[in-house]
Amino acid sequence: MTIDASPDRTPDHPVGAARALIAARFERLPLCRWHVTVRLIVGAVTFFEAFDQLLIAYALPELRDEWHLSTSRATLLLTVGSIGMLVGALLSGRLADRIGRVKVIALCVAVSSAANLALAASPTPDVFMALRFVQGLAIGGEVPVAATFIAEITRSHRRGRFVLLYELVFPAGLTVGALVAAWVVPVLGWRWMYVLAALPGVLCVVVQRKVPESPRWLADHGRTDEAAAVMDGIEAEVERVTGKRLPPVDTDTGTDTGTGTDTGTGTDTGTGTDTGTGTGTDTGTGTSTSTGTIPTSESAEAAATGLRGLFTGRYRRRTLVIGVLWFTGYFVNYGITSWLPTIYQNRYDLSLSDALLYSTVTSCAGLLGCLVAALTVDRAGRRRVITGCLGGAAAMLLVLAFLGARTPLEVLAWTSLAAVFFFGSNICLYLYTPELFPTRMRALGSSVGGAMNRLGVILGPIVVGAVYAGGSVTPVFVALGAVAVVGAVVAALGAEETAGRRLEEVSP
Repeated sequence: MTIDASPDRTPDHPVGAARALIAARFERLPLCRWHVTVRLIVGAVTFFEAFDQLLIAYALPELRDEWHLSTSRATLLLTVGSIGMLVGALLSGRLADRIGRVKVIALCVAVSSAANLALAASPTPDVFMALRFVQGLAIGGEVPVAATFIAEITRSHRRGRFVLLYELVFPAGLTVGALVAAWVVPVLGWRWMYVLAALPGVLCVVVQRKVPESPRWLADHGRTDEAAAVMDGIEAEVERVTGKRLPPVDTDTGTDTGTGTDTGTGTDTGTGTDTGTGTGTDTGTGTSTSTGTIPTSESAEAAATGLRGLFTGRYRRRTLVIGVLWFTGYFVNYGITSWLPTIYQNRYDLSLSDALLYSTVTSCAGLLGCLVAALTVDRAGRRRVITGCLGGAAAMLLVLAFLGARTPLEVLAWTSLAAVFFFGSNICLYLYTPELFPTRMRALGSSVGGAMNRLGVILGPIVVGAVYAGGSVTPVFVALGAVAVVGAVVAALGAEETAGRRLEEVSP
């Protein structure tokens, strides 16, 4: 992608000033019912996309019997949807940075719903695989764009908790999908499961009507009047639901009228003196300015967009680190969850219903890990939580391998403990990734992370399938534990801390 210097985003340009003003206006918004309503609507979309994503793991045992699938064919059936998610993630990020976040979210949920209906009527494995790819395009496209949108409507104070409580809908969707599938598949069959998954398609209309476009995105694209109008509407709704007037904003400079005190939340550490970002001091204009000449590398960062921008200046390291974290976290996640029902059934001779029940317990344990991460990520910081969770997952899996995975209960106990950790790490990435990139390429950066996520989702089940083909499960847990160790080391050495900082401060 070429560097796009238009619109001008420097602070003294009207577009740059509009961006600073929108950021300052968001900082003074108290978290209230408006935020919760938007979070619930977008969260419902993400919930059902997660629901859709895991259904294949629970349908696979029946599909193998009905269509007489070999292990390699079953693996392909698992991974083709993930290939679609990888492609969808890359396409949707660029599209969302061009046409807007809300339009892409609505489009993705409509496509996913239609694909589910078609999957329910699939006559052959080949047709099923083609439709799984289409469904994957929608799921892979929606999730990173939704995470980007939620980050952009949230102020810096306690942003981690707010965003991750939203992101809990994804593992909740996985868990509910597991519970529903564990009941529907044995009783009604896998086709009815996909019929049920198509019903939430009506949410595409709700999103278009009830969710405003991101004012940060509008301002960044030079649509300053629209950004101001949307922000006016948001502020009016916040004042209505809280019953209080918002503190004033200096409309000439875009700063809070207190030069460092957020009158709604206490001390705002991002608007007074900049104590550690290396960008100089705050002059009172709402933007942090350097006391000397801006280096050429920083100028290139400020102008860079698209894929080239992701590998310019500070963003190069961030892109590489995030890519490794997404890949390792989801390699472990789906290497385990995609194969657990089959391993329980084939290796330990459990019935289908028991195999699905055991796998569901592991998913529920992962949901607990996500909740703990959401409640601690602002205080402990993104870097510590991600590092600690990946390290914890590695330890649990390696202990299981050392013990030999002799019984299904042993596998259940240690994989559930591991799930607490790797679910906690993975959910943090949905918060952390949008914080590391500026508005002009935030959705694309998130989508590149999502693409690496999908690469892990693809390769995890393939590697596990290849290792498990030897008949032993112990090497499976050794391999997965080793991958988790790599992720923990990269997080410890390469991740930057973003907790408590404005998006515009972290990523100018």
